[in-house]
Amino acid sequence: MKKLVFSLALIASIFTGCSSDDESAPEPVVGEITGTITANTVYAYGNYTLKGIVKINPGVTVTFDAGSTITANKTTGDNALVVLNGGKLIINGTASQPVVFTEASQVPGSWGGIIMYGDAPIKAVGGAVTATSEDGNNQTYGGTNTTHNGGSLNYVRVEYAGAKLADGTKENNAFTFYSVGSGTQLDHLVAYKGADDGYEFFGGTVSATNLVSYGNFDDAFDWQDGWQGQNNSNWYAYQTVKGNFGMEIEASNNNNTFFPKVTNVTLKRATGTTPEVAGTIEIDAFQFKKQGNGDFSNVVIEGYGEYTEGANTYHGAAVKIQDAQTNTDQVLASRIKVTNAKISGTTQTTPVGATVDLIVAFPTGTFTTSNTATGASLTTGNWATVGTTNLLQ
Repeated sequence: MKKLVFSLALIASIFTGCSSDDESAPEPVVGEITGTITANTVYAYGNYTLKGIVKINPGVTVTFDAGSTITANKTTGDNALVVLNGGKLIINGTASQPVVFTEASQVPGSWGGIIMYGDAPIKAVGGAVTATSEDGNNQTYGGTNTTHNGGSLNYVRVEYAGAKLADGTKENNAFTFYSVGSGTQLDHLVAYKGADDGYEFFGGTVSATNLVSYGNFDDAFDWQDGWQGQNNSNWYAYQTVKGNFGMEIEASNNNNTFFPKVTNVTLKRATGTTPEVAGTIEIDAFQFKKQGNGDFSNVVIEGYGEYTEGANTYHGAAVKIQDAQTNTDQVLASRIKVTNAKISGTTQTTPVGATVDLIVAFPTGTFTTSNTATGASLTTGNWATVGTTNLLQ
């Protein structure tokens, strides 16, 4: 009996060893993604071509497995991945195997990035609760569904986005969220070298954690239409070569009593970085306008110094208030807070107005500095590495 037990154990160990030795990583699937997706679809680990404006229909869930690369090509025309209201996008990247959306030419502004629509609340121009998207898709966004769920995006990198689609009035961003709700998960995302903003929120209640915006030509982070995400943390921006504001913050001229909250923020501007367009002197870390507001804590601001254009030298600011109404309704009402901020390499370290006539005085406790602020806390890895470049400089 003992001999039988020993023999069976020996046989089992042999088969186990053979199985382990013969295992290999699965071969990546190769395929094309195009048209409107009308049924639940899982894209297994692979290399895919994205052709055209691909739309995920309402009621449909599309999933991408870890390690996949999806490549658009501007020579085929307009390209973007669009999640319509009611559709869901599930991206299951990991730190070591992110899902990468890129473009063949590797030229900023070559495709439309990831665009998601929901029906969470907005306050657009004139207090409107719905609006039409400016991206060329002409989608209506806005509603009353605070917990709208557009899926979950985990460890996703979008590269070289920022193209106009059709007759869009503006370039698109790497990630664009139209009235997306708090049921949507956004975590460990990278916006890399786009021709517009890294991230833009048009209203909604969604929050986002562990965001990287690297080398985007316009603003690292941008929002309007009364975005009110409350659980945002670890936002990191590195502006290099071209770049405007670290954060451009507005509320479509609505005097909202609510505001978004972001903890652990790092905004860095590399030496020699110029505004996207000559003559538009947008070189500040935080810019608030059109009733924009927000609560930001544990902030690192670095490198927003002087910029010379022709005979004029402009002075970058840690915080700039663009207009008198924002100063009156938001600053003085303590709806703009930048606290525990460590500021270096920046010319104007206290909040200023856009003109000499706009005197800005933050109420006590709403703007504070500290040499111990740490900003965003992110772990390096494949998810935040392009080629040999570690994006978390």
